Amino acid sequence: MRPSGFLIKRRQNPHEQPSQLRGAIDEGTSSARFILFKAGSADVVAAHQKELSTSFPQEGWVEQDPLEILEIVKTCIEATIDKLIALGGSVNDIVAVGVTNQRESTIVWDKTTGEPLYNSIVWRDMRTSTTVDQLLDKVPNKTRNKNYLKPLCGLPMSPYFSAAKVKWLQDNVPKVKKAMVAGNCLFGTVDSWLIWNLTGGKDGGVHVTDVTNASRTMLMNIDTLKWDPVLLNFFELPSSILPKIKSSAEVYGYVKEGSLRSVPIAGCLGDQQSALVGQQCLNRGQAKATYGTGCFLLYNTGKVKVDSSHGLLTTVAYQLGPTQQPMYALEGSVAIAGAAINWLRDNLTILPTFGDAQGLAERAALIESGEVYFVPAFSGLYAPYWQQEARGTIVGITEDTNSSHIIRATLDAVCFQTRDILEAMNKDYGSTLTQLQVDGGMTANSLLMQLQADLTGVTVVKPSMAESTALGAAMVAGFAMKVWDIEGAPLTLPAQKWTPKYSENERDVRYAKWKMAVERSMGWDI
Repeated sequence: MRPSGFLIKRRQNPHEQPSQLRGAIDEGTSSARFILFKAGSADVVAAHQKELSTSFPQEGWVEQDPLEILEIVKTCIEATIDKLIALGGSVNDIVAVGVTNQRESTIVWDKTTGEPLYNSIVWRDMRTSTTVDQLLDKVPNKTRNKNYLKPLCGLPMSPYFSAAKVKWLQDNVPKVKKAMVAGNCLFGTVDSWLIWNLTGGKDGGVHVTDVTNASRTMLMNIDTLKWDPVLLNFFELPSSILPKIKSSAEVYGYVKEGSLRSVPIAGCLGDQQSALVGQQCLNRGQAKATYGTGCFLLYNTGKVKVDSSHGLLTTVAYQLGPTQQPMYALEGSVAIAGAAINWLRDNLTILPTFGDAQGLAERAALIESGEVYFVPAFSGLYAPYWQQEARGTIVGITEDTNSSHIIRATLDAVCFQTRDILEAMNKDYGSTLTQLQVDGGMTANSLLMQLQADLTGVTVVKPSMAESTALGAAMVAGFAMKVWDIEGAPLTLPAQKWTPKYSENERDVRYAKWKMAVERSMGWDI
């Protein structure tokens, strides 16, 4: 990634005001990056990105190596610093670093050796389906109510969240259980693992998480923002494994070694909440959708915690400092978005590259083949259905159907799943969204963005700044250091817009057929 029109000059005078850069560690599911932003702006000064490897030991299992995650993050930091220096800048210009990360992915490690006790269990891993079934048996009166814990944590019982993953590790990996009994086991989502290691690891590393990541574990009380003893008791997990919960914007500790030594880590947000901040959806009623491996739509509800009755999650949007009130959001999570495009490329081999999806989808002539609908429920359906027994389904195939129609149906599926969430949000919140901010790798596909507008009836807005997730982490870190006024000095960014072209009847007819396809995907893995 090239710097966007900003060149740092090396300071000749030691008393000259530094350029005050903000760094963001953005650790996603498929790659990690480190990005430096110019003070008070979205201008990228220098950046480096590297892909992460993922393993699939069994069907439904998704793992990553925690040590590889850490090393790739360190590599990205050092490579970015090298680029900064080549531009004539200095590491002394970096005021603070923020961290944003894939959420729910679960890591446990030994606090005395610093070694992981198992691979990271990635958020979309489904091995804990049996664990969730066993936990549902514990619900009083044998109701098996998936929402039994929702009043406390805002989340339904699902393999998606971290608590079930930790419980699986406790029950199935002897050295994890042994470390828990001995008091040597530490648990964290990826943010905790990175911050602990960067601030010293076994030699004094800080074991923390922020409220947004903690709100995705099923172990934090959504009202008190503290680990809840009732939840810990239900999952039978010891409190000794847990990190301290902090706000999203405060100094957690200082980098212990490397080029960033002594730089404060002062911001932390789960990736979707970070994109919400980076998109500047800081007012009640604003929403954003991030299109990556999955698709995640967050709707800012301000200081009001809205309890969904239509399959959405109640989550913490952010908390700008330990003395500030938290902001809440409704969230809809789609497990498979960009991952479906990868599946077309890697498994079906009908797509040469990810970037070819638009051109091939545009060849699809619906009038020739009828309408093909693809429900990519590879590991069940997330919001608003929460059906772990659902499986992928393609319907509407005729003898004229070809690969272009399957590719087009895949793009449609991303849009229909987003509409599912918007419909639920409208019911829960009582107001209709008129504009949707978007970000993520899939937004490069302009056909997808037009389809999203067409199938939802909502104007889609894509800011020119592509790194919204990283920007959010840099913003909260700068806010913590009192060098970035997030709320008082909003950024002005040019944006591209897509307005709906379908008639209301056309989009509703197609949506009704999508719902029929979803019904056919249910109940396969029982």
